[in-house]
Amino acid sequence: MTNVIGRFRFMDAQRVNLDGFAVEDASIGLIAFNSPADPVPSLVIDAGGRVIEMDSRSAADFDILDEFIARHGLDLAVAAEAMATTDLAYARMCVDPNVPRAELVRLAAGMTPAKLASCLALLRPVELGLAMTKLRARRTPSNQAHVTNRSDDPLLLAADAATAAAFGFREVETTVPVLGDAPSNAVAVSIGAAVGSPGVLVQCSVEEALELEMGMRGLVSYAETVSLYGTEQVFVDGDDTPWSKAFLTSAYASRGVKMRVTSGGGAEALMGGAEGRSMFYLESRCVALARAIGAQGVQNGGIDSASVAGSVPGGVRSLMSENVMVMARGLEACTGNDALMSESDVRRTSRTLPILLAGSDYVCSGFGSIQRYDNMFGPSQWNAEDIDDFLVMQRDWGVDGGLRTAAEPHVAALRTRAVEAVRAVYRHLGLADFGDDWAAQAVDAAGSKDVPAAELMAPLIASRIIRETAVTMLDVVAALYETGFEVEAGRVLDMLKARVAGDYLQTAAIFDESMRVLSLITDPNDYAGPGTGYLPTPDRQAEIDAVRQQRSVEDLRREQAGHRSDQLRVVGPAVAGSDPREVVVGVSPAVAREVWVTLSGLTVVEALRELLAGLEEEGCFGRVVRVNDTIDLGMIGLRAARLSGSGIGIGLQGKGTALIHRRDLPPLANLELYSVAPSIDGPLYRLLGVNAGRHAKGATPEPARNPYSDEAIEARYHTKVVALVGIERGCCEPSQPPQELAVQR
Repeated sequence: MTNVIGRFRFMDAQRVNLDGFAVEDASIGLIAFNSPADPVPSLVIDAGGRVIEMDSRSAADFDILDEFIARHGLDLAVAAEAMATTDLAYARMCVDPNVPRAELVRLAAGMTPAKLASCLALLRPVELGLAMTKLRARRTPSNQAHVTNRSDDPLLLAADAATAAAFGFREVETTVPVLGDAPSNAVAVSIGAAVGSPGVLVQCSVEEALELEMGMRGLVSYAETVSLYGTEQVFVDGDDTPWSKAFLTSAYASRGVKMRVTSGGGAEALMGGAEGRSMFYLESRCVALARAIGAQGVQNGGIDSASVAGSVPGGVRSLMSENVMVMARGLEACTGNDALMSESDVRRTSRTLPILLAGSDYVCSGFGSIQRYDNMFGPSQWNAEDIDDFLVMQRDWGVDGGLRTAAEPHVAALRTRAVEAVRAVYRHLGLADFGDDWAAQAVDAAGSKDVPAAELMAPLIASRIIRETAVTMLDVVAALYETGFEVEAGRVLDMLKARVAGDYLQTAAIFDESMRVLSLITDPNDYAGPGTGYLPTPDRQAEIDAVRQQRSVEDLRREQAGHRSDQLRVVGPAVAGSDPREVVVGVSPAVAREVWVTLSGLTVVEALRELLAGLEEEGCFGRVVRVNDTIDLGMIGLRAARLSGSGIGIGLQGKGTALIHRRDLPPLANLELYSVAPSIDGPLYRLLGVNAGRHAKGATPEPARNPYSDEAIEARYHTKVVALVGIERGCCEPSQPPQELAVQR
């Protein structure tokens, strides 16, 4: 396009315009809520207790989804009451603290898909947050990580799984770029997770038959790849039915493998089978199916089709509404935030933040704890590049998103042990022998690009041996124990024991680090308005608050003390000068006591040398005094000017802010001001000295200007400024006169 004005050329270059946005089109399913083709809610039950009409369709016209939901997905004992409840009444109950969660779940059990969708579509964004806070199954929020890499490198997978556990993830999901590598990936991630923490659940997301095989061998502990769809056509295209999905669900559970199903608004539109229905209605059918087939939970909120839902008006709201729908059905909610919905940091944050604030069984169904390029599911909504941001978001709002800050020495030790454990097990079982270079690179690596020693055939060969020799997780336990990794052997064995007990098959179950099961049964959500529900314990809150970037005043004192110098020292009391070429530089009370370096990184001595050199360039000379009775820069500069023979003074705070003052001006006036201390470098201080000299001579200087920066200077430096001001205030002595300082040149 030609002749586009600059403002729009600039806007077009922003990352949000890499996203696709669709004109709403109900005919192909590009509509979030309330398609003209969505059915009117209805339910008719004959005298024999048989559903003969559901959502405006008679039993004779039921498709396979209707049939399954009608037979297995409705609580007919409560259906009449539920269907008679108005949409608005139920929506208001969702946000009313006087209505308990159990009552909402009871009524939802009798609602048809169209009815529940119609009710929840009324919730506004803030109301969705209130509803989610009350409706989630488990009281304690948690989070799930993706741990994958482009090479299926077992050593890197183990190191990254241990790292994910150190950051607090209670589930770790891996997958493969090469299907044949799956058993090796499952073993490596399971070992690494056990190094990081007891009780971390592990999944290897691959084709269902292989995943079930690995589950039966104990190589993984949960699954979520059983996908549901909202139209019969898409089910048939995938050679599936609700009955086959129910069979798979039972197969996993019968072998002690926790599982949840996966669905998400926009999937049917993406596959060309939406039948003109809205994304939210079709997802309501999926969630009703999930309840009907006996799954304990649902991973939804777009998932792979999140960008489809996000492309239409109200689509992001529909994704969160899907999650609330799962909770209303009494199921575990693994709330999307999985596939990268947008290239805009603002949009992806806006999609996740309401869920983080409300709390969820799993805030992310796959936070990419590895780098974007190594995420073999495709980039997640959140990746390793974003961990610090996520941790700070938790801290900002004081909420629990399931993660914690991990100290570098601790993570380094875990990565080393995870790598050594996998080396030992693979060698013991005859799967592979990893070299020292490979191991060292995996420990240090930020991603697979940092491990050039990795051999791509190694995981494939190891996987073939695992399958051919029928390696089970008990063999891994024995190998860990016999090679000196007794703690990890015990943790893996505990997971196998837990499968026999079966308690973690409860709805929304996770293990804490003491191997206690937290679930709908043992840790039920008890939110009932302000003052109730989950609050982090004091220890957990301290963990949330303690991000690695935080600094205390004492940290700053130690940092400043590291720059202590004898090049700036007191030589006696300061007296008024008389030489018209003299300019006095006044410094703040903490200079040469506790403050030695400015915010820009220049030492105070270096800044003073530049100021004095600038004065000399103009044929003037400087004298340095410390003003002890005030920290106000204007007063410091004015005191310096009144001590100066020329009547011109320079004020310099320890943090680096500087100005030129004149003896006859009010304290808050000045001739020139450098207000952005972090941006002031040596040449700028020299220029300020030059200009002070020109003012002293009665010349007209060229005003110096603060350098421009689009950096968030306040966010980066203001906490340090507060600490420095506190230190300065502590050094302020109201009765102490100015002192002259000598600067070693």
